[in-house]
Amino acid sequence: GHLLQYHPVFLAVRGLVETGALGSLNCVYSNRLSFGKVRSEEDVIWSFAPHDISMILSLTGHEPEVVRTVSSRILQPDIADTAIVHMEFKSALKAHVAVSWLHPYKEQKLVVVGLKAMAVFDDTRPWGEKLALYRHVVQATDGLPSLEKAEVEFLKVQQSEPLRNECQHFLDVVSRNVEPLTNGDEGLKVLKVLSAASLSESKNEAVRLSG
Repeated sequence: GHLLQYHPVFLAVRGLVETGALGSLNCVYSNRLSFGKVRSEEDVIWSFAPHDISMILSLTGHEPEVVRTVSSRILQPDIADTAIVHMEFKSALKAHVAVSWLHPYKEQKLVVVGLKAMAVFDDTRPWGEKLALYRHVVQATDGLPSLEKAEVEFLKVQQSEPLRNECQHFLDVVSRNVEPLTNGDEGLKVLKVLSAASLSESKNEAVRLSG
């Protein structure tokens, strides 16, 4: 269950992307960092990254062409404790997921950078501040990039519980033949990226995904 696909704030972010409110996407990145829980049966990539990869694939609408992982094995010799998974897409869009269970504080943040605006989903903030929009302007001045900073806007999102939404969606799929939001195909796409990330981590080289 990719729970964050049912989070009202993520759905609002996806709505901003689909309506063009952010403009064409330049990059997407996600941080999932905390102090623990350390595992011995799986590394931090498989433990922390699935939800973030699922969100990124949902926003881009495509699978990456290339995956490259940089990691550190600190506490156990064969298990990554921190990692950054880089993804390159055909559209020249780039994304990355940073994960760690050796971070001094908790951070769960998704940043979507578009040509028109930037959206930040910070799941550690109070509900009214979970979705921030920055309408920063990038323009050329005398042939050089010029940045004009805008004030943050906190967008209102109706509050509801993601797990309850997911369970209700499952009931709707069963009783009303609704198309599943996170079906087997979606799960397989996430697994393909996770497997490529692990292969890249073990080989210390970029991995190209087949179609």
